Amino acid sequence: MRRVMTLGSIDGATIAIIVAAGRGERAGGDIPKQFRRIGGRAVLAHAFDRLVEHSEIDGILLVTGEGQEQAVMEAMGGRSPIATILGGATRQKSVRAALEHLASAGSPSTVLIHDAARPFLSSAVIDRLLGALDDAKGAIPVLPVVDTIALGDNVLGEVVDRSVINRVQTPQAFAFAEILAAHRLWSAETDATDDAQILRAAGHDVALVMGDRMLEKLTLPEDFSAAEKVFAGSRSMRTGMGYDVHRLVEKEELWLCGIQVPHDKGLSGHSDADVALHALVDALLGALAEGDIGSHFPPSDPQWRGAASWRFLEFARQRVEARGGVISHVDLTIICERPKVGPYRDAMRARVAELLGVSIGRVSVKATTTERLGFTGRGEGIAAQAIATLSLPDIE
Repeated sequence: MRRVMTLGSIDGATIAIIVAAGRGERAGGDIPKQFRRIGGRAVLAHAFDRLVEHSEIDGILLVTGEGQEQAVMEAMGGRSPIATILGGATRQKSVRAALEHLASAGSPSTVLIHDAARPFLSSAVIDRLLGALDDAKGAIPVLPVVDTIALGDNVLGEVVDRSVINRVQTPQAFAFAEILAAHRLWSAETDATDDAQILRAAGHDVALVMGDRMLEKLTLPEDFSAAEKVFAGSRSMRTGMGYDVHRLVEKEELWLCGIQVPHDKGLSGHSDADVALHALVDALLGALAEGDIGSHFPPSDPQWRGAASWRFLEFARQRVEARGGVISHVDLTIICERPKVGPYRDAMRARVAELLGVSIGRVSVKATTTERLGFTGRGEGIAAQAIATLSLPDIE
């Protein structure tokens, strides 16, 4: 596997397109459904994580709607697609725009087109889709219809043979050149809600692979309630604790919670010595049972000399995401006599929330003193304690 970091390196790559430009009015609420949260994360973030975690996907292009830029930034929480573009008035036009954007930059070999409103994508479905492309130019996941299907309006009509009917899901996988050409041939007057039909209209066969009931599209308010229950029922809560201390010295900058705080002294350490972020990193790693900050970023390694501590926190957040985890809440306590933390508390909370990709309501930052007792009381250093609460998939 190779990860594509820019559009300039997509030749021969497998790229996923996430279509997230809709308004989702049927889902209810005052925000589009791709930005609503399940288990503390936006639906869009769930879909992105499932795709980016797959070893055969080299990069992700995100299609969003006009005026949704801020909502996308908040939903993604620091996640980085290779590009984010504006979609069109219809889904077909949004996909066409994404394909043309990729074509202007290079020649990927394969593209997966996925609806953001299907967040719980399994790697097995992706495996089946990519495998089917060995013998076809397109492949889609489907589920059999188990209910009786009948025609009719107010009066029951003829029963339809359900054995020849399938429920179509996404992502849909295609050879890039063929799906791009098919979209270019598609009539601009005819709307298409399904890319497989566009490829089929261009004369190509589309292979069918088994889908997944977890891939149900979130459309109505009750869909979100059901998804929340499924998400919560398959998970357990984990708590980790972190503690760190650094000395205060002259001629150093003082960084706390990723914010530079004006003070006559700064903290001494191998990195920027942000004692609060260091404690939080240890809390997150502790909840994962994955060691501590020193085991991943040893002080003996020169590459971390003077490093910004947000890089360590970003690593811890990525480890949580790689395990399928969700950060439910973090609580930080900074212990010092000076400087006063209060004037900077809101900025600290906002910065930590940004780094963790969570809402600010899930971040607590407090400060206390030791009544002039001990090294913190004498102004010799600053200490910090942190507790992180995670939701993780149940481990067998």
